[in-house]
Amino acid sequence: MSQTETTIPALGYGAANVGNLFRELTDEEAWAVLDAAWDSGIRYFDTAPHYGLGLSERRLGAFLQTKPREEFFVSTKAGRLLRPNPDFAGGLDTDNDFFVADDLRREWDFSDAGIRSSIDESRERLGLDRIDLVYLHDPERHDLDLAIASAFPALERLRLDGAVGAIGVGSMVSDALTRSVREADLDIIMIAGRYTLLEQPAAAEVLPACRETGTGVVAASVFNSGLLAKAEPTRDSRYEYGGIPDHIWERLQRIVAVCRAHDVPLPAAAIQFPLRDESTRSVVVGSSRPAQVRENAALAALDIVPEFWAELTDEGLI
Repeated sequence: MSQTETTIPALGYGAANVGNLFRELTDEEAWAVLDAAWDSGIRYFDTAPHYGLGLSERRLGAFLQTKPREEFFVSTKAGRLLRPNPDFAGGLDTDNDFFVADDLRREWDFSDAGIRSSIDESRERLGLDRIDLVYLHDPERHDLDLAIASAFPALERLRLDGAVGAIGVGSMVSDALTRSVREADLDIIMIAGRYTLLEQPAAAEVLPACRETGTGVVAASVFNSGLLAKAEPTRDSRYEYGGIPDHIWERLQRIVAVCRAHDVPLPAAAIQFPLRDESTRSVVVGSSRPAQVRENAALAALDIVPEFWAELTDEGLI
């Protein structure tokens, strides 16, 4: 293994929302969100070509041009190229939940040339000479075997060339993450929604693999589709892509009861939980509202007593 030492700020902003995820933001509104993150002390920003068909990268890049390069850390993703959509008829990319014109389309490309093009194009949209960290984005949705045979070696060469600082994979599938960690020379992985206060399937195999290989972890989607984003969740909240299963709701209610007993806001516990594992370097949280960004930063810094975590452990909840 030839992994690089990568220092990532403990709290990051996930910039899918400034790519118009779920709702349209004006350029001014997106800037205000990024401004709130910066003013709250956030210095890690995660984006992807997938987010708004490049809009997130462009908006984030324009914002970061106004900041000293040595003061922030940026990650983006590779694996999908953005190319003109020959079927464009004035529609929106709402099939992917982004409120942007679908004049471009995503094309999977795990070849050496495709990975290099992806990173070159991301650097151009971001206005950066070098990207600190590049994740291969959801490789199991295309071809994990091809990712291991072609895409990861391409990323390793780019790291060796100095075109990127560190490399990794981002996924919500534990098996794909585990295999990537064991079969590629990765610095960091992004676990999306599989290592949270509510459920920790990644603890079974992904985290042990990371410890064995010295691979760092960034935790994303820590609010479980918004279930953990409020102190008092409601039964009609969304879970994954539908309603909340009874066993998940019951588990959540037990966690909420422990939060009440220790006067710990549920979202604070959700943000801070992944950082308790030795492999976790950072937690990335997104939002489309400046006030929520500021609140998340405050919750990340909130002091939580050890007794709270001890009770959750004793109850078999973490």
